[in-house]
Amino acid sequence: MEIAVGRCLHSLAHSAFPARKITCYKTGYGIGRNTTNWIVKRNCRTVVVQAQDRQTWLPGLDPPPYLDGTLPGDFGFDPLGLGEDPESLKWYVQAELVHSRFAMAGVAGILVTDLLRVTGISNLPVWYEAGATKFGFASTQTLFIVQLLLMGFVETKRYMDFKNPGSQAKEGSFFGIEVALEGLEPGYPGGPLLNPLGLAKDIKNAHELKLKEIKNGRLAMVAMLGIFIQAYITHVGPIDNLIEHLSNPWHKTIIQTLSG
Repeated sequence: MEIAVGRCLHSLAHSAFPARKITCYKTGYGIGRNTTNWIVKRNCRTVVVQAQDRQTWLPGLDPPPYLDGTLPGDFGFDPLGLGEDPESLKWYVQAELVHSRFAMAGVAGILVTDLLRVTGISNLPVWYEAGATKFGFASTQTLFIVQLLLMGFVETKRYMDFKNPGSQAKEGSFFGIEVALEGLEPGYPGGPLLNPLGLAKDIKNAHELKLKEIKNGRLAMVAMLGIFIQAYITHVGPIDNLIEHLSNPWHKTIIQTLSG
């Protein structure tokens, strides 16, 4: 949509479109609005204002210029101006993507294990006590070191691919199985191991799938924050909280819980 604004001595609609009347005042300002194009002449000078035709997190908000809507899930939200530097913005995009995936996996893991625990199907600890559980096949220290090494290796490879896209898929870079791990682009791993369903093979044009992923990831991050606060206040798991709420929906709510 375009809006033409000019101080009017006279005004004409663009010849390429049907003539439309524009209200003008000799001493005022004429504003024409159309879904195609309006042109208002001002002493043989034309002023055309291009309106923003995109969704923003706050209706009517002018997004910052460095958030031009090309990034998946870009709704112009950056109140602290963290993305002003282009290189920093690239890193923040990858950081949000990774945190989103961890949050989605965390929410799914917490809800499934909590459901198995509450229903009695499995004798599992509540999620915030799982880290203190002793396992017979290995000590806690051993498990921690193994996890540290494995996650450190994966995160190092991811960082190297971010700094030099495609470098981690070169022949000889990963024990001869580079093809199975070949990434589509930084942040979007591919191959039969990390993309077994073959989704978004044309990653450059997979904007809709990227948008769905980041939306679900942001929702999962908010859900994780809620689960953390819930556990701190009520000292039970999310399924227990849900059952208690459903037992008396009008009197067992977040308001009553916080006030009690």
